[in-house]
Amino acid sequence: MDYKSGLIQDSNPMENLEKQLICPICLEMFTKPVVILPCQHNLCRKCANDVFQAANPYWSNRGGSISGGRFRCPSCRHEVIMDRHGVYGLQRNLLVENIIDIYKQECSSRPLQKGNHPMCKEHEDEKINIYCLTCEVPTCSMCKVFGAHKACEVAPLQNVFQGQKTELSNCISMLVAGNDRVQTIITQLEDSCRVTKENSHQVKEELSEKFDVLYAILDEKKSELLQRITREQEEKISFIEALIQQYREQLEKATKLVETAIQSMDEPGGAAFLMNAKPLIKAIVEASKGCHLGKTEQGFENMDYFTLDLEHIADTLRAIDFGSDEEEEEFIEAEGDEDEQEEEDLSGGEDGSIVEASKGCHLGKTEQGFENMDYFTLDLEHLADTLRAIDFGSDEEEEEFIEAEGDEDEQEEEDPSGGEDGRSTGRRQEEELQ
Repeated sequence: MDYKSGLIQDSNPMENLEKQLICPICLEMFTKPVVILPCQHNLCRKCANDVFQAANPYWSNRGGSISGGRFRCPSCRHEVIMDRHGVYGLQRNLLVENIIDIYKQECSSRPLQKGNHPMCKEHEDEKINIYCLTCEVPTCSMCKVFGAHKACEVAPLQNVFQGQKTELSNCISMLVAGNDRVQTIITQLEDSCRVTKENSHQVKEELSEKFDVLYAILDEKKSELLQRITREQEEKISFIEALIQQYREQLEKATKLVETAIQSMDEPGGAAFLMNAKPLIKAIVEASKGCHLGKTEQGFENMDYFTLDLEHIADTLRAIDFGSDEEEEEFIEAEGDEDEQEEEDLSGGEDGSIVEASKGCHLGKTEQGFENMDYFTLDLEHLADTLRAIDFGSDEEEEEFIEAEGDEDEQEEEDPSGGEDGRSTGRRQEEELQ
């Protein structure tokens, strides 16, 4: 038991060593010269050059003055930046090359182990040593002579093995190069996403500033119009209070005259009565005319002329929008075309092969200017001018009011005790009272 376990342990180190000496590109043991990448992974120089050329198809070292290129390590995806010498500027890993030589010598001195070669399922004692080109499967010589592949075209296993291994190696190089292109596209899309967010933030800031201007104009206009209403209120109240004061003074004078007249009526002597009667009667007549000092007309208290019709401005505010429908339709159509292209590409790669997977780098990309958000702009200057022009009534109403005020002034000259309208009477009589 110990002897057998010892044999198993003896074979494991060599197998593990062989796995460490396999190139990740060609899947074969490293072929000299072996180069070491900055990430400490090793490649055959030929394989490294194939990957480098695939990732940099326009690179050339002619003239010795062309700048280098870059590719990604197939093992860890670390980006390797090359100088103008390309892969020939990479350092050789002599240690790995010496280990390969020692390993090959050790393998050549060991007898071939039995049981590692695949055997035919139909002929259990026969090794698989030929390849059926017709059925595209490996088989044995007995199957060709007596079995199912009797009428098929076959070829030596080693020939097909080398051909398919070369094809697989080329596919791996193509996939690695495709992965580099995909990584580049991902980086570009991430940049596009970042720029889109930045542009969106900028457009939002500009839009907020424009609306803040409108809010400020509305607040300023609101304060202005409220102050005008307050001034009109104060003028009317001041006028009414002045009239009240005049009538109170008149009432006080009339009350005193009544008291004086009553006292005169109580005079016993006719001479004393007659001496005061004439002036007293004259004063009473004059006082009786004071009841026509002035009064407010019907509707003087109304403030209905301070009204605003803002429905048209409200409709304009509701209609605020970006751009036109044509720009939106063009964007939707372009997005739909990209979705259809992506579905076609994905359906073409369902078999999961390396060749189909390499086509995945053509899924789609954004056009130039895709990140722009310039079509989300608003010209609100005309609306701002409209808000600044908000006022009570109209110019025609103001002209009619001025004409009416002039007619009332003429009427007042003819009849000082006549009635006057609310605003004109209030302002004029208040000045007279002062």
